[in-house]
Amino acid sequence: MIAGHGHTSFTVSDLERSIAFYTKFLGFKVDRRAETKGAGIEQVIGVPGAHLLIAHLLLGEFDLELIQYVAPRGAKLDTRSFNVGAAHIAFYTDDLMKSYQEMKAQGVRFLGTVTEGGPRGVYFLDPDGIVLELVQPRRASA
Repeated sequence: MIAGHGHTSFTVSDLERSIAFYTKFLGFKVDRRAETKGAGIEQVIGVPGAHLLIAHLLLGEFDLELIQYVAPRGAKLDTRSFNVGAAHIAFYTDDLMKSYQEMKAQGVRFLGTVTEGGPRGVYFLDPDGIVLELVQPRRASA
């Protein structure tokens, strides 16, 4: 029986660049890092000759695993949100407009814009084009 959630993982092209992005813009902290290759990891993931660099980043209790394949080198996927199998992670912010403006000014690529009175979220991209979302929860009425 499934007992809970372990971690969420993305394959990235440059582990150091991705760590810098997720720590700078989203507040993650590096929890642990590893390098693995050989029969054990090949058996787990089913990829002969696999050589991986791995980092686990924490945001509160949320564990994001970033993996860079040293070997074999993979192909870039089309991760646009309308493609079947595409996924994204939404992150809460207390001030959507402020977060959007600050991140945009620092070069973060956004797919949309924040609208007044509309949905309180906006999609943006990490360095590999992985779709992420900023969301400002609606306040409960008194």
